[in-house]
Amino acid sequence: MRMTVAQAVVTFLAQQETERDGVRQRLIAGCFGIFGHGNVAGLGQALLQAGARMPYHQARNEQAMVHTAAAYARTRLRTSTYACTTSIGPGATNLVTGAALATVNRLPVLLLPGDVFATRVANPVLQELEDPRSYDVSVNDALRPVSRYWDRINRPEQLPAALLAAARVLTDPAETGAVTLALPQDVQAEAYDFPDELFAPRVWHIGRPRPDRAALARAAELLRTAHRPLIVAGGGVIYSGATQALADFVTATGVPVVETQAGKGALPHGHPRVAGPVGVTGSTAANALAREADVVLGIGTRYSDFTTASRTVFADPDVRFVNLNVAAFDSVKLGAVALTADAREGLRELTEQLAGWSLPAAGRERIATLVAGWDAAVDAGRAATGGPVTQAQVIGAVNDAVQPGDVMVCAAGSMPGDLHRQWRATAPGQYHVEYGYSCMGYEIAGGLGVKLAVPDAEVFVLVGDGSYLMMAQELATAVAEGVKLIVVLVDNRGYASIGALSEQVGGQRFGTAYRARQPGTGLLDGPDLPVDLAANAASLGAQVCSPTDPDELRAALARARDATTTTVIHVRTPLTGDPGPSSDAWWDVPVAQTGSTPQLPAAQRRYAEGKATQRGHW
Repeated sequence: MRMTVAQAVVTFLAQQETERDGVRQRLIAGCFGIFGHGNVAGLGQALLQAGARMPYHQARNEQAMVHTAAAYARTRLRTSTYACTTSIGPGATNLVTGAALATVNRLPVLLLPGDVFATRVANPVLQELEDPRSYDVSVNDALRPVSRYWDRINRPEQLPAALLAAARVLTDPAETGAVTLALPQDVQAEAYDFPDELFAPRVWHIGRPRPDRAALARAAELLRTAHRPLIVAGGGVIYSGATQALADFVTATGVPVVETQAGKGALPHGHPRVAGPVGVTGSTAANALAREADVVLGIGTRYSDFTTASRTVFADPDVRFVNLNVAAFDSVKLGAVALTADAREGLRELTEQLAGWSLPAAGRERIATLVAGWDAAVDAGRAATGGPVTQAQVIGAVNDAVQPGDVMVCAAGSMPGDLHRQWRATAPGQYHVEYGYSCMGYEIAGGLGVKLAVPDAEVFVLVGDGSYLMMAQELATAVAEGVKLIVVLVDNRGYASIGALSEQVGGQRFGTAYRARQPGTGLLDGPDLPVDLAANAASLGAQVCSPTDPDELRAALARARDATTTTVIHVRTPLTGDPGPSSDAWWDVPVAQTGSTPQLPAAQRRYAEGKATQRGHW
């Protein structure tokens, strides 16, 4: 079949499907793009020709469209995603942050950046980065380290193998992430006789690998010896659809469950075996159990420093680990007994292996006491009165407004930590916080991706003013697409999260507030900037309101649910933030070993105390 390389790419993608547990859907639901000279004559023409076979969405920022694709993929449990096309040059380099986010979180996204002429007849072309070491380098090479698969198509003959390799990685739960196919602009437009079979409908079956029998026996033997076992539920539980298998396991064994950021909601709040979030942003209840645990079963977690409190929270000197993870890279961490397998299948088989074994009832009662104390502390923060609306009250109001099937989206700043501690998730997928990369600017773009994936759900986006100012423009995309979002914009006039951290490490909140430069001091310590974020949101086409107390906020959320278009609810909170109840956990952020700032000695002492509790868990 004779067609251009770009037409072949689009035709191939339109024919790919995934299947898991009998459910089939498109691998590539559509394409986001911003056209420039590097793709308008190739992929632009091909997408126009394809029409509804490959729906095209116009984004406002290249990084944002990758965030949208990643959020869509996460909501679809990594079985479907979007492609993203850009021109060569700044469009392509703007993809790097989004690609890193997708790869860190193991979310499939397909990147189709244009590239410089393969023929090199007109070098240097517009936006070409000349490298004196080689003519084979372009800015797209910056995408290599943040992609799980990367290729440059310099000849049409190379395309079939590259497309199949790209689809293989996109559909592999253990290997997935950003996939980049760099497409030189002249090659995109080049015609070639491609084999007809390349464009036949193809279904990529997403398997459920089962654990090795010997490893399963070792894991079960270790768990049977445990006196204080603990489960760490990570995002893999949700991606695998293993929530019911987890519920069955804890019902049978009585082992308590703590949650990572990605695993929050694997079991609903109020479940008798759920002790809440663990680690730096965790609860005192979960962290108390983690400190005592002698055997830890990690399911679908990569054990980030926030989960392990920089390897201080699992404090038993003889603690051992069993890791159930589809990725071997994660299953062997912390010297664990490794179960490299699908979370659902692994849990089912582990439940069978442990038949007849369970924790004594006394251990179960202690969990209820710990959780009740934590819930009371969260309730007290939500009920606080007087002064401006606090962040805890914002979280409480949104939590109360969310109904079954709705989704809350957040990513960066102080909000994810407060949400991890305080949000009460009632279903898997309701809690959508991107904290693998903690990328400012993800929230609104991510909310757009979630809404595209579950159009019947109400999508609540929680975003701070710092993150909003980095990437608010996808509000215009939501308006253009007729996609309704409820955006709660929390404005504390700066980077409150990093400000608090700066204070803890002796930095006195330097460079973290939105203030004007003051001639007398030469520093950014003048008055608050006269930035009107509500007016900005209105200028992008959203409905806007600015409640000033908790009752007004709750009324605004109710009106936003009834609305048919995107609403931005702008809420001013105290400048220094509201940390809420503490997790009593430590995070390893190095402190300057010498200096003259007065807060430094105390920060150095605190750091030394925390560092002394850090362990290798080899």
